[in-house]
Amino acid sequence: MTVELGRYGIWRHAGGLTPDLARDIEALGYGAVWIGGSPPADLELAESLLDATERVAVGTSIVNIWSSPAAEVAASYHCIEAKHPGRFLLGVGVGHPEATSDYTRPYASLVAYLDELDAAGVPTAGRAIAALGPKMLKLSADRSAGAQPYLTTPRHTRESRELLGQGVLLAPEHKVVVDTDPERARAVGRPFVHKPYLGLRNYTSNLLRLGWTEDDIADGGSDALIDALVAHGDAAAVAAQLAEHVDAGADHVCAQILTEGYADPLPPMRALAQALELG
Repeated sequence: MTVELGRYGIWRHAGGLTPDLARDIEALGYGAVWIGGSPPADLELAESLLDATERVAVGTSIVNIWSSPAAEVAASYHCIEAKHPGRFLLGVGVGHPEATSDYTRPYASLVAYLDELDAAGVPTAGRAIAALGPKMLKLSADRSAGAQPYLTTPRHTRESRELLGQGVLLAPEHKVVVDTDPERARAVGRPFVHKPYLGLRNYTSNLLRLGWTEDDIADGGSDALIDALVAHGDAAAVAAQLAEHVDAGADHVCAQILTEGYADPLPPMRALAQALELG
């Protein structure tokens, strides 16, 4: 790894990220800002977040290989790296078959995409791969800095570390609701799990591999499943749940802070940063 991510970062959909928020995240002591969704090949948002900050790393989670041509992504990567050396990690992935009409031979297509990035001079240490299953995890170790699992549990992190071995980046995402009322926290977190993820077979197949049942996945997810995928409680309880990923072998944990409606995300980010003893 050439990009220093720190132990904890903030994952947020591109539509909810601004340069001002990136500055706030940096000031709170988080090590990285992750651009969720499928940012376009120009990577303009990543560049603007880096322009606005001094130290925090920025990563994509993830650039979709079907919608962002490798040559354009590589050109954007080199532009960013020239301006902000060592602060940008290019996360790429195949997305979901339900959302992509061209979704054919995903593994072979991703390998071909990585070949194009190689040819364009994007270093393996400067990129990571969205990976859940063993085959993609192995590819992430062989062809990139490591893996960016999404919608997973500490058990998945432990099994992934065993497969990857040491020295390979493992940076899982985990959803967070800072709220001590379990029912209220589930009401906030469940929609972010249910749609679209419990309707996408990449994720449901992974959950089944982890021992969850079809009943757990049905009807918006059982309470037990939601509790496993959305850390909730006071900030100290949430910090302890995120630390389970670290104990299981994660190098970095991407916290996706969820709030009700359009509530300001900064108060829970601040409370969590204090509980994690960042800064």
